[in-house]
Amino acid sequence: MRRLENKVAVITGAASGMGRATAIRFSQEGASVVVADLNVAGGESVVRECRENGGNAVFQKADVSAEDQVKAMIDRAVKEFGRLDITYNNAGLGGATGPIENITVEDWDKTFAVLVRGVFLGIKHSIPIMRKQGGGSIISTASLAGLQGYDGIHAYSGAKAAVVNITRSAAIQLGPDKIRVNCICPGGVNTPILYGTTPGGEKIMEQVLANMQPIKRAGSPLDIANMALFLGSDESEWITGAAMVVDGGAIAGESIRLAQQTGTNALPQSGFAGPSFLR
Repeated sequence: MRRLENKVAVITGAASGMGRATAIRFSQEGASVVVADLNVAGGESVVRECRENGGNAVFQKADVSAEDQVKAMIDRAVKEFGRLDITYNNAGLGGATGPIENITVEDWDKTFAVLVRGVFLGIKHSIPIMRKQGGGSIISTASLAGLQGYDGIHAYSGAKAAVVNITRSAAIQLGPDKIRVNCICPGGVNTPILYGTTPGGEKIMEQVLANMQPIKRAGSPLDIANMALFLGSDESEWITGAAMVVDGGAIAGESIRLAQQTGTNALPQSGFAGPSFLR
């Protein structure tokens, strides 16, 4: 069963990590995909993989903090494939890190420009097309950090909390248009945004993350892709305004805090963590 047959999806941050896994998964399930990212080499690699496996995909370079580029990304879907059924606002970065008193206004604003403005713009420019065609599904990547506080990632936590509540407010407005708006709150998922700055890389982070929740393994990008698939498919047609937690049970208790207590937080203790492909 191809659960996204004849659907068209735009996925931001699709060149690596959760976005890459989702683009490939959507393609396998029959969707035509616009792979959007600043990482040209990574994005084109995803397109090749989709096409080599019989899928339909194109790459669109896009900075999600720039309105003209977000609009161009959405317009590309319509130009290439004739419609837009799913927008997945996934692009992200670690952003400003460290004690609040040490965070610069510039780093704070850069964090919110990607994590919040990017979601706002993705929703804004998807609405006219989805409304005209009678509905659609908008998904955004939030975080457990949007549901509870974490020391040292104040900007990220605030931004992801904003994503959760924008999801809820947009769902109220757009429900009558049959446009569903949901977000995914990942836990400890092993992606380049984490292991890219860790000595030993992916394997070390896999071991660290395995002990941060009741289900004793690290989250994988495919775990998030599978939730996005559900939210993008007609199987979730009566679900909107939801923050779907995918975390191996971490939010049920305190175990995920071990990462900070034991000094295994992969983001820098102070400064700014930009896109993983630039590190």
